[in-house]
Amino acid sequence: QFPVAQLASPQEKLSFHINAYNVFALKMVLDHWPVESIKDAGSLLRPVWKKPVGTLEGKTVTLQQVEDNFLRSMGEPRIHMAIVCASVSCPDLRNEPYRAATLETQLEDQATSFLANKKKGLYLEDDTVHVSKIFSWFEDDFAVSGGVEKFLRRYQSLPEKLSIDADID
Repeated sequence: QFPVAQLASPQEKLSFHINAYNVFALKMVLDHWPVESIKDAGSLLRPVWKKPVGTLEGKTVTLQQVEDNFLRSMGEPRIHMAIVCASVSCPDLRNEPYRAATLETQLEDQATSFLANKKKGLYLEDDTVHVSKIFSWFEDDFAVSGGVEKFLRRYQSLPEKLSIDADID
């Protein structure tokens, strides 16, 4: 019900939409409880990401719409470590809401924590960096950071020559 037009800064808009996405993802799970996976709330013909989940500014939205139309269009790749798909392999949900005043610190913390998690974000095996499938699904979003490899190097010390395999579920 919040009037989104009142959000003035990019940080206010980004933090609002990250919080909205996370609330909607949790709502989807709760609305279909019990489920083993958020994907169980959808079907092959109608994936959960394309199902109506709530309203923003009086308009019914899906998780995919919040992600694609609001979040991804803002050019901030760290959103992929901040939004939670309500699955074990997803980034961890923060125990606080995102706020414009602390957004930069929160996003840095999320990216650092996610990539430090060998079961979710990144682990090194010889000269191969195994990363979350997030990095292949949303590879284009990391172009603003110089690409996936440059983004990863910002958070982890990696071998000079390496191959990246987006195979962590």
